[in-house]
Amino acid sequence: MRRINILTERDLRQVVPLDLEAVQCVEDAFRSLATKAVAMPPILRLDIPEHRGEVDVKTAHIPGLDSFAIKISPGFFDNPKIGLPSTNGMMVLLSSKTGLVQALLLDNGYLTNVRTAAAGAVAANHLARKDASVAAILGAGIQARLQLQALALVRPIREARIWARDASKARTVARELSAQLGFPIAAYKEPKNAVAGSHVIITTTAANQPVLSAAWLEPGQHLIAMGSDAEHKNEIEPTAIAHADLYVADSLAQTRRLGELHHAIAAGAVAGGAEFPELGEIIVGSKVGRTSKAQIIIADLTGTGIQDTAIATLAFARAEAAGVGSLFES
Repeated sequence: MRRINILTERDLRQVVPLDLEAVQCVEDAFRSLATKAVAMPPILRLDIPEHRGEVDVKTAHIPGLDSFAIKISPGFFDNPKIGLPSTNGMMVLLSSKTGLVQALLLDNGYLTNVRTAAAGAVAANHLARKDASVAAILGAGIQARLQLQALALVRPIREARIWARDASKARTVARELSAQLGFPIAAYKEPKNAVAGSHVIITTTAANQPVLSAAWLEPGQHLIAMGSDAEHKNEIEPTAIAHADLYVADSLAQTRRLGELHHAIAAGAVAGGAEFPELGEIIVGSKVGRTSKAQIIIADLTGTGIQDTAIATLAFARAEAAGVGSLFES
């Protein structure tokens, strides 16, 4: 008789909040990517353009972990027009020793949201100025909210700016986040003005054309681009990568194929074979990160399967310890 733990979004919200432990979990995943023989195949992707839909399947095995996750992650970006969230999904956790299913994590995309926001915090913690206190968020969806929340865990943020194509949504997010986080947050009509004077900039859109120009970037800024998780997505002007003092990928093989780096290569701004550090290498100290307050540093976060395995393993362990979930016997 086999037991499978079925965990709902409500269960998972109970055991895996977006906190410093979640950030540490994702940081450990990046560390493993830099130091272990991680098995992480390319993303399997399905596009459904007539409904602005996409489905990604990600997975990774970390040597030494008893489990690995396979994640199905749909994004249907017209859903808000009919009152549905744009992202959802689930993860399946399997034993690394037997391949048997251990848990179904019916998270509706919650764990993906947490690990994505945590990855932004990891990047900021290693690449942003220590005194970074002003943030600009481009976008007003769930990641706009969570990225700012995560950033505030690792940097002394005292002011934030929000820009989105939907100005009313930007105002709503700014008002709600200001009440939640306890510092002033303003909605800006122009992204250029939101970026000016900011110390950390996070792009959180599903844009197909750049929403941030290279000329807007100023000395000392740290830009985290996390929306370009597919070949057709492009949030920042390709020349920005060439002009930056340092570019850092979550997975260089992946950003060459579908991240902001992919667009810089296609535009001829960066050579196809150019070498750049990965975030995990910065974390373990095998590559150099920020060396001065004046550097402009770009982190290209496309989302990796190792993050999914890490957060799913954490969720399963916490759920088992707390007796959370519904057991199914087969």
